[in-house]
Amino acid sequence: MALSVKIESFEGPLDLLLHLIDVNKFNIFDIPIVEITAQYMEYLQSMETQDLNVMSEFLVMAATLLEIKARMLLPVEVDEEGEEIDPREELVQKLLEYKMYKYMSYELRERLSMSGRAMYKPPTIPEEVAKYEVPVDLEDLVGDLTLKQLNDVFQAIMRRQTEKIDPIRSKFGRIEQEEVSLDEKMAFVRTYALEKQRFLFSALMEGQRSRIQMIVTFLAVLELMKTGELSVAQEHPFDDMLIEAQM
Repeated sequence: MALSVKIESFEGPLDLLLHLIDVNKFNIFDIPIVEITAQYMEYLQSMETQDLNVMSEFLVMAATLLEIKARMLLPVEVDEEGEEIDPREELVQKLLEYKMYKYMSYELRERLSMSGRAMYKPPTIPEEVAKYEVPVDLEDLVGDLTLKQLNDVFQAIMRRQTEKIDPIRSKFGRIEQEEVSLDEKMAFVRTYALEKQRFLFSALMEGQRSRIQMIVTFLAVLELMKTGELSVAQEHPFDDMLIEAQM
């Protein structure tokens, strides 16, 4: 683990340079290298530390500043593309990166301080409370749709189903009676509702092959309305019902 050594209020040469730039309100992208070098060297002379590891870091930066100062006194350098080379560019880049990481450390420190004030505990909800389900109000669920209107729509669909019966083939006997389970029909309607989300009651009944199938399907819809898994709306009396899944 690296040892962080702090000298007075500065934690390294970059920290000292940023302080001098801020105090003098210098533009970090246009550092007056002569003034900043003079102030930096003045600070080094006032340092009282005898730690060579710490001093070496500050002395390396001092040498860098003196090199930049000397290069700025020489004729302007240009790169391969003919653009001027600023001797301060590398230093400015390091200062910007250091400044960014420094502010990030402040943010992380603040978040760590806030997280230390948060306490958690495992859930201790009683089993009776966890199993509680909000009771379903059938009046709110159905709205202004009455049982009489439901029955009228159902009877209208039954009449349409009767009109489709072939008068000759309807007299043929059945090989066996069809048994319909309410639980199975509820599972069918539940799956149908999850797939469609919103559908007409007549569309659901169109897929039923017999009168008993239609009756049990109608009962399944009522049961699912009772449990709150379906909601039914009707805009006008005797209109088809719009069913919507609430699962």
